[in-house]
Amino acid sequence: MDDEAFGTLRPRQLPHDLQSWNLEDLSDYIVNLKEEISRVETAIAEKKSVTDAAASLFKS
Repeated sequence: MDDEAFGTLRPRQLPHDLQSWNLEDLSDYIVNLKEEISRVETAIAEKKSVTDAAASLFKS
């Protein structure tokens, strides 16, 4: 996959202007980001597991 095709798969989002957020909103934002990171790490682990299983199958 070339860089251009990969770029279309990435989520596009502008950075948030955090200056105007209050402390509670910032704390909630951190919680949400941590949950999203956990979700992505789970997806990565699942994909690695499938890749490793496929590699193991074809090595036999």
